[in-house]
Amino acid sequence: MPDRIPAFFAPPSPAYPSRREFLRRAGNGFGMIALAGLLQQQGLLASSSYRNPLAPRPGHFPAKAKAVIWLFMNGGPSQVDTWDYKPELAKVDGKDLPGFDKHTGFFADQVGPLMKSPFKFQRHGQSGAWVSELFPHMARHVDKMAFIYSCWTDSNNHSPALFKINTGMSRMGFPCLGSWVTYGLGTESQNLPAFVVMYDTLGRGIPKGHSQNWGAGFLPSIYQGTALKPQGQPIEDLIRPAEMSPGQQRAQLDLLNQLNRRHAEQNPAEADLTARIESFELAYRMQMAAPEALDVDREPQLVQRLYGLDNPKCAHFARQCLIARRLVERGVRFVQIYSGGMENQLSWDGHIDIQGNHRGFAQETDQPIAALLEDLETRGLLDSTLVIWGGEFGRLPVSQKGEKPGRDHNPHAFTVWLAGGGVKGGVQHGATDEIGFKAAVDRVSVHDLHATILHLLGLDHKRLTYRYNGRDFRLTDVHGNVVTSILA
Repeated sequence: MPDRIPAFFAPPSPAYPSRREFLRRAGNGFGMIALAGLLQQQGLLASSSYRNPLAPRPGHFPAKAKAVIWLFMNGGPSQVDTWDYKPELAKVDGKDLPGFDKHTGFFADQVGPLMKSPFKFQRHGQSGAWVSELFPHMARHVDKMAFIYSCWTDSNNHSPALFKINTGMSRMGFPCLGSWVTYGLGTESQNLPAFVVMYDTLGRGIPKGHSQNWGAGFLPSIYQGTALKPQGQPIEDLIRPAEMSPGQQRAQLDLLNQLNRRHAEQNPAEADLTARIESFELAYRMQMAAPEALDVDREPQLVQRLYGLDNPKCAHFARQCLIARRLVERGVRFVQIYSGGMENQLSWDGHIDIQGNHRGFAQETDQPIAALLEDLETRGLLDSTLVIWGGEFGRLPVSQKGEKPGRDHNPHAFTVWLAGGGVKGGVQHGATDEIGFKAAVDRVSVHDLHATILHLLGLDHKRLTYRYNGRDFRLTDVHGNVVTSILA
């Protein structure tokens, strides 16, 4: 027997996990060196070092807005009962709408006659914008708002319409606007989620389509929205277990990171591995930052009263709006707040008793939203924060039959307003027809709205793409035009 084992029987070098891996690398080594040289010449060689997927990145051009707060009126608020005043509708109240397709809404067997708004309208501000009596607090801020009266969508059902307004597609599985924004820009805050979602806290459920509305689709999962729980701890496992010291937890994460990074190097095509690594680190950092950011009790009593935390009718939504301000103040990129829950009368979905339905939800949201605009402006944050108000579609000018009549879904027209970051206040874009049935002048599609929001954030909607299954996808698909008339 020889004194030493021949080299071909020796175990592999610790640098290689197996002999097979050593042979694979040795056989392809020179080819890989040549390929790396060509990629380097073309500027296409990616660094093998770890890159934080949430690191702040510049947009395609200078941005007007740094953050977004999207106030989502879930269920479909009625444009003719909120912001789009139609005196002609009062003149034809009780008459049939000639040629009306009963399948425009969702309940074809419950179509009634034309119905005037049960709410009074009045002009406000230097811009003279018409505002329903539903919004006495927001009415004071119309000169900050740019109204788009001519929005339309292509579905009369909640789930597809919610997917459309959130993701640009009327079917599930695509990244939402908040995910696209954080994918394109990252976030200034490395201790809080880049994209935060808040939904109904009164036990009325979450929007139809559930978390798909704030999902990342085929983008890496690090870009999906972090939904705050309505009761109890807002984020699971936010508090470190009492039996674990900070040093022990840090040691656990360091070992986990070491193993995950080694696995990621061996599987460079698995994009979710990087997101998983960052999610562990973000969760660790959030244990310090999130409890403070979400604690609205730290705010002065004057600010709490401004939002309406002392008002039982709106305290829950007031708390969410105040949290939203605290989050963007700390560098969070995108915050979305849903008003209303899952089913009909539990949201702005006023099929029955449009008067009672909309009055109730207006009382929940009017004061907090007005306070949010005022507070952002006072703190110098409104110029850099884009605030959006709207739902997934509008409502029909005809009534839905019932003891207390309501209004059915209307995909042909709805109103959205924007304020803050880069928006020209006190302007109105587009118009519906005389009774508010269809967008008629300067129509704005969901893709146009998305293109405009991205533009205000410094992103060109045609250049913000992600390659998936051999195709470059974008939020606006092959559509979208920026609504330039509302830009400051």
